[in-house]
Amino acid sequence: MIGNFIADHIKGNNYEGFSKEIQQGIFLHREIDTFTDTHKIVRKSKRRLHERYKHYDGVIIDIFYDYYLAKNWSNYSAIPLDVYTNSINQMFGNISSELPVKSQQFIKYMIEYNILFNYQFKNGIERVLTGMNNRTKGKSQMNLAIEDLIELEHEFQEDFTIFFDDLQEFCNLKLKEISQPNL
Repeated sequence: MIGNFIADHIKGNNYEGFSKEIQQGIFLHREIDTFTDTHKIVRKSKRRLHERYKHYDGVIIDIFYDYYLAKNWSNYSAIPLDVYTNSINQMFGNISSELPVKSQQFIKYMIEYNILFNYQFKNGIERVLTGMNNRTKGKSQMNLAIEDLIELEHEFQEDFTIFFDDLQEFCNLKLKEISQPNL
Protein backbone atom coordinates (compact mmCIF):
# COMPACT_ATOMS: atom_id res chain seq x y z
CA MET A 1 0.00 0.00 0.00
CA ILE A 2 2.81 2.43 0.86
CA GLY A 3 4.65 1.75 -2.41
CA ASN A 4 1.47 2.18 -4.40
CA PHE A 5 0.77 5.47 -2.63
CA ILE A 6 4.22 7.01 -3.14
CA ALA A 7 4.82 5.64 -6.65
CA ASP A 8 4.01 8.89 -8.46
CA HIS A 9 6.70 10.60 -6.38
CA ILE A 10 9.41 8.04 -7.19
CA LYS A 11 11.08 8.63 -10.53
CA GLY A 12 13.00 6.04 -12.53
CA ASN A 13 14.84 3.56 -10.33
CA ASN A 14 14.90 5.78 -7.22
CA TYR A 15 12.95 3.01 -5.48
CA GLU A 16 16.10 1.04 -4.66
CA GLY A 17 16.39 2.41 -1.11
CA PHE A 18 12.96 1.04 -0.16
CA SER A 19 12.04 -2.38 1.18
CA LYS A 20 11.07 -5.17 -1.21
CA GLU A 21 7.39 -4.78 -0.26
CA ILE A 22 7.39 -1.05 -0.99
CA GLN A 23 9.19 -1.66 -4.28
CA GLN A 24 6.50 -4.20 -5.20
CA GLY A 25 3.84 -1.56 -4.49
CA ILE A 26 5.66 0.92 -6.73
CA PHE A 27 5.87 -1.67 -9.53
CA LEU A 28 2.19 -2.56 -9.13
CA HIS A 29 1.23 1.12 -9.30
CA ARG A 30 3.20 1.53 -12.52
CA GLU A 31 1.53 -1.56 -14.00
CA ILE A 32 -1.90 -0.17 -13.01
CA ASP A 33 -1.06 3.18 -14.65
CA THR A 34 -0.14 1.44 -17.91
CA PHE A 35 -3.22 -0.79 -17.79
CA THR A 36 -5.45 2.21 -17.11
CA ASP A 37 -3.91 4.42 -19.81
CA THR A 38 -4.43 1.76 -22.48
CA HIS A 39 -7.86 0.47 -21.39
CA LYS A 40 -10.57 1.00 -24.03
CA ILE A 41 -13.19 2.12 -21.49
CA VAL A 42 -10.88 4.71 -19.95
CA ARG A 43 -10.13 5.99 -23.44
CA LYS A 44 -13.87 6.22 -24.07
CA SER A 45 -14.31 8.26 -20.87
CA LYS A 46 -11.42 10.54 -21.79
CA ARG A 47 -12.83 11.20 -25.28
CA ARG A 48 -15.93 12.72 -23.66
CA LEU A 49 -13.70 15.34 -22.04
CA HIS A 50 -10.85 15.76 -24.49
CA GLU A 51 -12.19 18.65 -26.55
CA ARG A 52 -12.68 20.80 -23.46
CA TYR A 53 -9.66 19.76 -21.34
CA LYS A 54 -7.10 18.34 -23.82
CA HIS A 55 -4.29 16.47 -22.04
CA TYR A 56 -5.89 17.04 -18.62
CA ASP A 57 -8.68 14.61 -19.54
CA GLY A 58 -6.86 11.68 -17.94
CA VAL A 59 -6.36 13.45 -14.63
CA ILE A 60 -10.04 14.35 -14.55
CA ILE A 61 -11.10 10.78 -15.32
CA ASP A 62 -8.87 9.53 -12.48
CA ILE A 63 -10.68 11.92 -10.13
CA PHE A 64 -14.11 10.94 -11.49
CA TYR A 65 -13.27 7.26 -11.05
CA ASP A 66 -12.16 7.96 -7.47
CA TYR A 67 -15.61 9.49 -6.94
CA TYR A 68 -17.36 6.36 -8.23
CA LEU A 69 -15.16 4.08 -6.16
CA ALA A 70 -15.87 6.02 -2.97
CA LYS A 71 -19.56 6.47 -3.80
CA ASN A 72 -19.96 2.72 -4.42
CA TRP A 73 -17.44 1.60 -1.79
CA SER A 74 -19.79 -0.92 -0.15
CA ASN A 75 -19.90 -2.84 -3.46
CA TYR A 76 -16.16 -3.44 -3.22
CA SER A 77 -15.34 -3.70 0.48
CA ALA A 78 -16.94 -5.03 3.65
CA ILE A 79 -15.05 -2.35 5.61
CA PRO A 80 -17.09 0.88 5.80
CA LEU A 81 -15.48 3.77 3.95
CA ASP A 82 -15.14 5.96 7.04
CA VAL A 83 -13.38 3.17 8.96
CA TYR A 84 -11.08 2.46 6.03
CA THR A 85 -10.17 6.10 5.36
CA ASN A 86 -9.59 6.81 9.06
CA SER A 87 -7.16 3.88 9.24
CA ILE A 88 -5.37 5.01 6.07
CA ASN A 89 -5.10 8.58 7.34
CA GLN A 90 -3.72 7.37 10.67
CA MET A 91 -1.20 4.99 9.06
CA PHE A 92 0.12 7.59 6.62
CA GLY A 93 0.13 10.27 9.31
CA ASN A 94 2.36 8.02 11.43
CA ILE A 95 4.89 7.27 8.68
CA SER A 96 4.75 10.51 6.69
CA SER A 97 8.20 11.71 7.73
CA GLU A 98 9.78 8.57 6.23
CA LEU A 99 8.32 9.20 2.77
CA PRO A 100 9.30 11.46 -0.15
CA VAL A 101 8.64 15.17 0.42
CA LYS A 102 5.90 15.34 -2.24
CA SER A 103 4.15 12.40 -0.57
CA GLN A 104 4.42 14.15 2.79
CA GLN A 105 2.79 17.25 1.33
CA PHE A 106 -0.06 15.25 -0.16
CA ILE A 107 -0.58 13.29 3.08
CA LYS A 108 -0.96 16.55 5.00
CA TYR A 109 -3.57 17.77 2.50
CA MET A 110 -5.27 14.35 2.34
CA ILE A 111 -5.71 14.16 6.11
CA GLU A 112 -6.60 17.82 6.65
CA TYR A 113 -9.45 17.69 4.13
CA ASN A 114 -10.27 13.97 4.62
CA ILE A 115 -9.96 13.62 0.85
CA LEU A 116 -10.39 9.86 0.61
CA PHE A 117 -13.68 9.97 2.50
CA ASN A 118 -14.93 13.09 0.74
CA TYR A 119 -14.35 11.65 -2.74
CA GLN A 120 -17.84 10.14 -2.43
CA PHE A 121 -19.46 13.59 -2.53
CA LYS A 122 -19.67 15.90 -5.54
CA ASN A 123 -18.60 18.85 -3.41
CA GLY A 124 -15.50 16.85 -2.41
CA ILE A 125 -14.73 16.22 -6.08
CA GLU A 126 -15.38 19.86 -6.90
CA ARG A 127 -12.87 20.90 -4.21
CA VAL A 128 -10.24 18.56 -5.69
CA LEU A 129 -10.89 19.78 -9.25
CA THR A 130 -10.67 23.41 -8.10
CA GLY A 131 -7.40 22.67 -6.32
CA MET A 132 -5.99 21.00 -9.43
CA ASN A 133 -7.08 23.96 -11.55
CA ASN A 134 -5.31 26.31 -9.13
CA ARG A 135 -2.14 24.22 -9.43
CA THR A 136 -2.23 24.81 -13.20
CA LYS A 137 -2.84 28.54 -12.60
CA GLY A 138 -6.25 28.21 -14.28
CA LYS A 139 -4.85 26.80 -17.51
CA SER A 140 -6.52 23.38 -17.15
CA GLN A 141 -10.03 24.68 -16.41
CA MET A 142 -10.51 21.49 -14.36
CA ASN A 143 -12.79 23.37 -12.00
CA LEU A 144 -15.42 23.24 -14.78
CA ALA A 145 -15.31 19.43 -14.95
CA ILE A 146 -17.86 19.11 -12.14
CA GLU A 147 -20.38 20.19 -14.78
CA ASP A 148 -19.33 17.26 -16.97
CA LEU A 149 -19.60 14.87 -14.03
CA ILE A 150 -23.15 16.03 -13.33
CA GLU A 151 -24.20 16.02 -16.99
CA LEU A 152 -22.69 12.63 -17.84
CA GLU A 153 -22.92 10.94 -14.45
CA HIS A 154 -24.68 7.83 -15.72
CA GLU A 155 -22.25 7.30 -18.61
CA PHE A 156 -19.18 7.74 -16.42
CA GLN A 157 -20.68 5.40 -13.79
CA GLU A 158 -21.12 2.69 -16.44
CA ASP A 159 -17.57 3.21 -17.68
CA PHE A 160 -16.16 3.04 -14.18
CA THR A 161 -18.03 -0.16 -13.31
CA ILE A 162 -16.78 -2.00 -16.39
CA PHE A 163 -13.25 -0.68 -15.99
CA PHE A 164 -13.02 -1.40 -12.28
CA ASP A 165 -14.10 -5.02 -12.75
CA ASP A 166 -11.30 -5.40 -15.31
CA LEU A 167 -8.84 -3.58 -13.05
CA GLN A 168 -9.56 -5.86 -10.10
CA GLU A 169 -8.94 -8.92 -12.27
CA PHE A 170 -5.72 -7.38 -13.59
CA CYS A 171 -4.50 -6.55 -10.08
CA ASN A 172 -5.24 -10.04 -8.81
CA LEU A 173 -3.09 -11.48 -11.60
CA LYS A 174 -0.27 -8.97 -11.04
CA LEU A 175 -0.29 -9.59 -7.28
CA LYS A 176 0.13 -13.32 -7.95
CA GLU A 177 3.06 -12.57 -10.28
CA ILE A 178 4.69 -10.23 -7.78
CA SER A 179 4.39 -12.71 -4.93
CA GLN A 180 6.04 -15.51 -6.92
CA PRO A 181 9.65 -16.06 -5.92
CA ASN A 182 12.12 -15.37 -8.71
CA LEU A 183 13.16 -18.59 -10.40
